[in-house]
Amino acid sequence: MKKFLIPIMIIAILVAFYEQRSQDKNVYITVIAIAVFMFGMMRLSAKTPSKNQDKEEGNV
Repeated sequence: MKKFLIPIMIIAILVAFYEQRSQDKNVYITVIAIAVFMFGMMRLSAKTPSKNQDKEEGNV
């Protein structure tokens, strides 16, 4: 899944930056590209364990 998300996120950010450089800026394309990037970051960070996970288990 990570191999699929990272290229899509890179493409989304490149599209957002390219859209900002063009003379006729399309806000909808920029918003969609940023939303795709944020969704990808959310999916990738969901798999990262918390630093406090060991401490929380010790308190139980």
